[in-house]
Amino acid sequence: MDQALLIFYNQLPQDVGVFYTSDYCYKCVYQHLANMKANNNNASAVISTKFTLTVQVESQERDAILCRWTQTYEEGGHYFIWIQMWDPARNASCIHIVDQSPNNAYLPIVVAALLLAVTALLLIVGPSIYRRHRKKLCCRDPQYSMDQDAAHAGQSDASKPKQTRLRSLDTFRGFALTVMVFVNYGGGGYWFFQHAPWNGLTVADLVMPWFVFIIGTSVVLAFRSMQRRGLSRLQLLRKVSWRTFVLLMLGFCFLNYSPRDGPLSWSWLRIPGVLQRLGFTYFALSVLQTLWGQIEIPQRAGPWWNPIQDVVLYWPQWLIIILLETLWLCITFLLPVPNCPTGYLGAGGIGDDGRYPNCTGGAAGYIDRWMFGDNMFRYPTCKEMYHTTQPFDPEGILGTINSIVIGFLGMQAGKIILFYRGMNFHILCRFLAWAVLLGISAAILSKCTRDGGFIPVNKNLWSLSYVACMGCFSFLLLGAMYVVSDIKGWWDGQPFIYPGMNSIFVYVGHSLLGFYFPFSWELSHQESHWELLLQSLWGTTLWLIIAYLLYRKKFFLKI
Repeated sequence: MDQALLIFYNQLPQDVGVFYTSDYCYKCVYQHLANMKANNNNASAVISTKFTLTVQVESQERDAILCRWTQTYEEGGHYFIWIQMWDPARNASCIHIVDQSPNNAYLPIVVAALLLAVTALLLIVGPSIYRRHRKKLCCRDPQYSMDQDAAHAGQSDASKPKQTRLRSLDTFRGFALTVMVFVNYGGGGYWFFQHAPWNGLTVADLVMPWFVFIIGTSVVLAFRSMQRRGLSRLQLLRKVSWRTFVLLMLGFCFLNYSPRDGPLSWSWLRIPGVLQRLGFTYFALSVLQTLWGQIEIPQRAGPWWNPIQDVVLYWPQWLIIILLETLWLCITFLLPVPNCPTGYLGAGGIGDDGRYPNCTGGAAGYIDRWMFGDNMFRYPTCKEMYHTTQPFDPEGILGTINSIVIGFLGMQAGKIILFYRGMNFHILCRFLAWAVLLGISAAILSKCTRDGGFIPVNKNLWSLSYVACMGCFSFLLLGAMYVVSDIKGWWDGQPFIYPGMNSIFVYVGHSLLGFYFPFSWELSHQESHWELLLQSLWGTTLWLIIAYLLYRKKFFLKI
């Protein structure tokens, strides 16, 4: 899977070597692929088909590049490369011939997408057709009158409980969690469902900040409800502290170990983690809301700053967030790191022409290695491509600062919903304004490039441009779901609303049981994506079903 075979034939009267680099690897040193003796000798090598490769053939006698090409090879293909003399001036050429046609690696995901689309359409259209058909049958009954219809409607409206929860919020949370489960179960083995090696964005890089954004929105709405119930600040802080403690313990004690890791040992236990990051972020946001967020919403008439009162009235919170972001910028770009350039944001290893092999993550990696030693994530996403040797944890200390920032953007979304309750047009306009502002900021910081910006979009570092980009996406997605679920009522949020209302249970459960049957099994066909994609979809679907059954039983795990 995601591999191709290259077979080189050297017809030159000199020994040659073949080297390669991935175009996704920023300024990476060329890696050795094969050597061939002179005069009709050959060699073969298996290469990755995930990203575009640049391959070059070098003479081992006169230190010269004979030929170079850039190509995206396809899964399962066998390619012959003939290295031969092009003209009497001793210029060489490399001719490609496809010996075995590659597989269509994207056929499984296309088929799965079509099946899911048809299923979703049936689930949405089917009930609507059924209701219309049933209504026609009822209307044919001569004893059925409009008065009875009105009476039944009145009874239905009276018995129907008033909706107090935002469906869009639960749906957004459930959507992010569902994608997270699918990604953690392998995502069918596709590279875009896995985290980016370093800079850049994939689908897997989207879900964590979405979840953090929703935490911020939920904090504002939940604390508003608790404030109305008369809870004091001390009671709120106790509740927040207990919830944070439980999240930290769940992350450290239960999700820190996998049967694949062998015997349990403190020497390699990971101190940072996803739930630890969420716990600290939740605690910081909750303290901000407890101490400076309990403000009565004023009337619409007011001073000149009334149009931005949802920002101005919370100026202490904004001041703290600005100070936190300033702290992140100062540490990231001004902290001296031994044997590394100040302000380094690269992956180290063979990147940047191999000049900084032990500088993975710059200041962020240095601080985490100083704090945690070897008790960090042992398989960073840059390890395979950049050949790094230093540990690096994407849930480290510096990244937690920007996690709080994106959670605060979620709090801003919650304040907009509260301040402009019943004024849906104003809510959507402000969501759009924030999305545009954050999107422009991300574009400027990254220069709309993967590696060439002032601050590249980087999930490993939770860079400022990454936070701005994810904030933009979050406002747009929440706004879209708010329209279709809460304003228009076109969609009740199924099936995502079910895991969204039981997120802790689903997240912890899928992490603990993901390597056990029936959620996964030993793959028998690993040469293509078919079986792995089926396994990923099957495991994700099982958790949707479990969440639905728990919803029917009215079981919601709360901490």
